[in-house]
Amino acid sequence: MQQIPIYDLQSRLGFRLGGPRRQWEALHRRFPALRYVWKSAGALSLTVLFAGILLFMSLITGQFGKLPTEQDLRQVSNYLATEVYAADSTLLGRYYFENRSRTRYRQISPHFIQALLATEDARFFEHSGVDLRSWGRVFFKTVLLNDRSSGGGSTLTQQLAKNLYPREEFPYASLVINKLKEVLIAKRIEHLYSKEEILELYLNTVPFSENTYGIKVAAHRFFNTTPADLTVAQSAVLVGMLKATSLYNPVAHPQRAMERRNLVLDQMCRYEYLQPSEAERLKEEPLCLDYAPIDNNRGLATHFREHLRLELKELLKPLRKPNGMAYNLYTDGLKVYTTLDAGMQRYAEEAVREHLALLQGEFDRHLRGETPWENEQTVQLAIYLSERHRIYEQQGLCEETIDSLFRLPVEMTVFDWKKGERNCRMSPLDSIRYYLSLLNAGFLAASPADGAIKAWVGGIDHRYFQYDHVRSKRQVGSTFKPIVYARAIQRGIHPCSYTANQLRTYARYDHWQPRNADERYGGSYSMEGGLINSINTVTINLALRSGPATVAQLAEDLGIDGPVPGVPAIALGAVEASLLDMVQVYGSFANRGLRPELRYLDRIETHDGKVLVDFARQADTCHWMRPLSVQEADLINEMLQAAIDRGTGRRLRYRYGFKNELAGKTGTSQNHSDGWFMGYTPKLVSGVWVGAESPDVHFRNLTLGQGANTALPVFANFLRKLNGNPELRHWVDTPFPQPSVEVRSLLNCPNAVWPEVPVAEPAGIETDVAASPAAGPTANSVAAVEAKQ
Repeated sequence: MQQIPIYDLQSRLGFRLGGPRRQWEALHRRFPALRYVWKSAGALSLTVLFAGILLFMSLITGQFGKLPTEQDLRQVSNYLATEVYAADSTLLGRYYFENRSRTRYRQISPHFIQALLATEDARFFEHSGVDLRSWGRVFFKTVLLNDRSSGGGSTLTQQLAKNLYPREEFPYASLVINKLKEVLIAKRIEHLYSKEEILELYLNTVPFSENTYGIKVAAHRFFNTTPADLTVAQSAVLVGMLKATSLYNPVAHPQRAMERRNLVLDQMCRYEYLQPSEAERLKEEPLCLDYAPIDNNRGLATHFREHLRLELKELLKPLRKPNGMAYNLYTDGLKVYTTLDAGMQRYAEEAVREHLALLQGEFDRHLRGETPWENEQTVQLAIYLSERHRIYEQQGLCEETIDSLFRLPVEMTVFDWKKGERNCRMSPLDSIRYYLSLLNAGFLAASPADGAIKAWVGGIDHRYFQYDHVRSKRQVGSTFKPIVYARAIQRGIHPCSYTANQLRTYARYDHWQPRNADERYGGSYSMEGGLINSINTVTINLALRSGPATVAQLAEDLGIDGPVPGVPAIALGAVEASLLDMVQVYGSFANRGLRPELRYLDRIETHDGKVLVDFARQADTCHWMRPLSVQEADLINEMLQAAIDRGTGRRLRYRYGFKNELAGKTGTSQNHSDGWFMGYTPKLVSGVWVGAESPDVHFRNLTLGQGANTALPVFANFLRKLNGNPELRHWVDTPFPQPSVEVRSLLNCPNAVWPEVPVAEPAGIETDVAASPAAGPTANSVAAVEAKQ
């Protein structure tokens, strides 16, 4: 600031200045308002000082949440993984930050330490947790001069405090309160740990994007190396991410990451960790990523554990430890007890793997070298949606270049049914075509009595297929039909009223003409005959008589997560639902009309056994919805048992030889893209879905593509394993409750189906295929008709 000579100041003020006292008196006489300004400034200073002291005392006394004690801070280096257990206390897996082992300070590359200090905290080894000089720099350079390259004011110790104890929201001044809390925690940390120990703690907890925590995981994920082997350029990339992990993610935003890396190299040069010539050379290099993400992909229930991990993070938010801090899923050693049965889970995974391996071979032989998709646009869409294509686009590559890169062979590891995985040289395009050709599956089993999920298989291998087919929605085919029959019973249609099996055109529904899968027509069917043989024409007739909108409402009441469109085509399965939905629907049948609320958590405990949440106690079956009466449910149960004995599910009898009392229904969507089987006993409901990632990939004929061939065998494998285990057999060998005399009389129909369907092994097609949504009327075309019903 320019200094004004005393004689010039005197001339401007219009009087001569004497001693200090005379100067102030002269100023006050010349400018009387200065006296009030001075008094106001003094009062304001006292007010700010008093408010600061009050805020400081409030923080110390825990008015804004308890501060960690020295004992708490001494334990932060002893992180405990959260453990997930099955109902029988079998360990399913762990959630942790450091992938089982921590990184010591001496195992970290000096280049990384230098890049970190130069960018984040140049005076780290000089201050004691708080750097007042840094605060002054931030105020003058960042705030006044808008120089964003000058860095932040938080020291690494303060950042460690924020990582260990995440910020909270307060009604007012959240930023100030959190900053002051971090200052106090940082001072305590500096008192307890050496500088090297603080750096070690920081680098084992700091987030690097993509839910990656710690230098060890980050080094492996982005460069497939160890912390000790990080180069200068690699270190600069990782340190650059710390400012904004998503914004400077080198995979998602390579250009931004490169600019930030170069800024870190400049900082290293500024603090003489690098020679200017070396920094300029490194700034010319590309990022050279070797992306190798680490996931918890092995062990039992991998898809379930990933689903649970995301939910637990939300469940833990409102919970607090005795010291007032929030629980951390990855460090606090929680014990999560689930409803899964380890034995059932293992059998379910084996059942899926055994059948899908055989089915894939059958699928490949069936194609005889042809592509499994009918439209090449399926491949192009898969390319466009792939992660590799997204990265290339973000790098600014044109489509011609991207196309050439997708055709260039590279070394890769792919899923293989025989070996689990295999190394090969394959182009990304061939890799996409290969994975599109693979069939996948989902399996779910639950107890209808209490809604406890016992087995959850989201796919064939979580290492290569993270998409969870338990939660995904696909067309359900004829597994929807029992809902139609249940609604018809509720509407007063007698189970023994016969419906003609006629090919009809419905003019009022855009001349819709639903067909049977086997193209056979003639005769009449009772409800049981129509359901167990999955006759489309009979089902449609009952749906129209009952009202499609009311059928849709019952579907939602039974457990399908709506909205379900109230159009006639839903009667044939033109509805998308998940295995979670369908197990809940069939659980309502098994539970004699009472809809089970599915759950998979029993309780969460601390590492020393204190129960934080008891989900089992919270589960109140008294308040469950009852969409069906006991009599209505028993009628459907009797029909679905007949479907296993002499209907579309009879393979369980004649091919697999099961004697268990079983009920169930097969389902196949249009073009055989989705195969379903829902099977249950009074104590266990199981659902199976089989198909490819794209509905355009499917068997060419119904004989091989129907649910009885693709999905039912998975259930059969699972049931065989349960029958062979004395400890688990009770889940599947319990007889159904005896229905009332009235129910038996309602089903005692003369000539339940005419002409009689033989019970012997069918010629090939077990008629359970649904209609395409396009084959039925849309919601708009039937709105006027539905309004009259």
